[in-house]
Amino acid sequence: MSSKPTPWLIITEKDNTARRISSILFSDVKVRKKYGVKLYHSPSHDAYVIGLKGHILQLDFPSEYNNWSKIPLKSLLRAEIVKEVTEKNIAKLLSELAKDVKHVTIATDYDREGELIGVEALNIIKKINPDVVVDRAKYSAITPADIKKAFSELTNVDFNLAKSAEVRQKIDLIWGAVLTRLISLSSGRMGKEFLSVGRVQSPTLRLIVERENEIKNFKPEKYWEIFADFRKIEGKDVFTCKHIKRFDKREEAEKAFNNITDRAVVIRFEKKKVRERPPIPFNTTEFLREASRFMSPNKAMNIAESLYMSGYISYPRTDNTVYPTTLNLKSIVRSFAQSSFEKEANLVLSQKRITPTRGKTETKDHPPIYPTSVASKEKLSRDEWVIYELVVRRFLATLAPDAIWETKSGEIESNKEKFRFSAKKLIESGWRAIYTYYKVEEIFIPDLIEGEILAVLDKRLEEKETRPPPRYTAGNLIKLMEKYGLGTKSTRHEIINKLYSRKYVFGNPLRPSEIAIAVIEALKNNAETITKPEMTSKLEKDMDEIAEGRMDDEEVIEESVKFLEDLLNEVDMEALSKSLKDGVKKDKTIGKCPECGKDLVIRKSRGKNAKRFIGCSGYPECSFTLPLPQNGSIYLTDKNCEKHEIRKIKLRTKKGYWNLGCPYCNYLQWLSQKNKNNSEN
Repeated sequence: MSSKPTPWLIITEKDNTARRISSILFSDVKVRKKYGVKLYHSPSHDAYVIGLKGHILQLDFPSEYNNWSKIPLKSLLRAEIVKEVTEKNIAKLLSELAKDVKHVTIATDYDREGELIGVEALNIIKKINPDVVVDRAKYSAITPADIKKAFSELTNVDFNLAKSAEVRQKIDLIWGAVLTRLISLSSGRMGKEFLSVGRVQSPTLRLIVERENEIKNFKPEKYWEIFADFRKIEGKDVFTCKHIKRFDKREEAEKAFNNITDRAVVIRFEKKKVRERPPIPFNTTEFLREASRFMSPNKAMNIAESLYMSGYISYPRTDNTVYPTTLNLKSIVRSFAQSSFEKEANLVLSQKRITPTRGKTETKDHPPIYPTSVASKEKLSRDEWVIYELVVRRFLATLAPDAIWETKSGEIESNKEKFRFSAKKLIESGWRAIYTYYKVEEIFIPDLIEGEILAVLDKRLEEKETRPPPRYTAGNLIKLMEKYGLGTKSTRHEIINKLYSRKYVFGNPLRPSEIAIAVIEALKNNAETITKPEMTSKLEKDMDEIAEGRMDDEEVIEESVKFLEDLLNEVDMEALSKSLKDGVKKDKTIGKCPECGKDLVIRKSRGKNAKRFIGCSGYPECSFTLPLPQNGSIYLTDKNCEKHEIRKIKLRTKKGYWNLGCPYCNYLQWLSQKNKNNSEN
């Protein structure tokens, strides 16, 4: 790098964003590298563009607080939090550039985290050059038009917004450290097997555990339903209707069933056309709910961010469900008229007037998620195309015509026993021809006339049972987290991913592990407030107040610290410890030893090449063992092997879930095959 002054420095969040923005703004970009960091230099504008690696600073406790066993928990509450540089080469380069720079433009993502990331870099520069001129480029898409507009309308850095993000970091650090150490120390789970608890994580996990408890405690109740098959006297089409009443007593059901004769009369019939409006534009929550059909929310968001930085879609972290009037929707649709979505785009353009749907939330920071440029399937990976296609189809669907259904409804009576019917047929696909992810379910009923006599061809009395509520899918859970104010649009998918990585949940729909149930039950009995959404929801609102400049950051932090202080004063450590240790033991207990009857538990051998296995708790008196796969995460299911009374196992690997079943059955099968092979040889 030359010694020539560099009056203008543009700071972006990541290197690929720096590369794209520099290529849009300048025609003479030269790539340079110093300390392993890329710089995009425009000699004609005397400008450098640098990409960070997200946060280049990290908040942490001083190193003397690292000994979990010796440091009192209360001392963490008001410990001085330090900022550590995590990206030293980037910080070193920023410090060097700061000596000559006259003008800095922060061009990180425009949200709380992005503002803080930009301010972190800015503070490094201002230590050396306090008089530097600073401004902010705000954009929602990395396209030539959006970037050029942002740099022609530079604004101020929002220090309150950055402060609200830093407050969240501090509070999450304190909560996470205090609560994680509290339950890890109480349970005896230290080192790599520590138990984590967090401000948002705990109430989210409670939702999953309580749903599981509802399912386990659910007692099915019997009920009876009556179905009958009808046909017009002169017709051929047979259709089925259900009795209007669900019977709780078999005797009543049988009485009604026996009343039905071989003839019935139509007592009500209504036929009409119903318009079905297209779906609303994608905000982050709706996007992740829909994307979770195909992959985990965390993976979907990572892909969406990559597509955004490559200029294919707009910023994927937004609450907005209303397209701004400044967005040229028709122009975007036209750009797809010569693409893989030609048919869908032409359907939208065929309307006399394009009127987008609107959701309930309208914000001014970012628009709803929409495609910003046309991509071909060949240029994207399989998963990238799945997400890109989802965004394109949703966008086009929000501008498409209504779907039109023909509906029929009414009632039929046979000897005073009434049957109700409802049928529908899609007669104009409209937006459903574009957004093809919703299954079209049609029910047939012929046109009927009030007073018309029908033949009763068959009747059935069916015994049924009530069903427990379903487990939450990742998509359902994100919506529920939004409802209770748990996390933000930018963090909810990360919280769910953390629950998976901590082995608190598995599968989709989500099922809690035994240790998750133990942690939540222990906290509910000894420190319930941690598991309730009220405190974390209030903190999220306080962050908004800080961002708006209406609340002091120290006041919010002190309120949170006081809450934790009261909690530590009130918690019964002995009861918490017993509850957690019982849960940890249950999480590792897989069944009874077939040789001595004591508990079989999951264990690890000692030494460098430690291996996990199932062993008898009666060791060394009893040396019974069973092998286990060495790779992947093990989950104990709530199903037992009927033969051995050993819990069945699931294994989670990078490729997905694998049902291992009973480890003893597997071992005996392997042994049998091995003996067979030996005898054949």
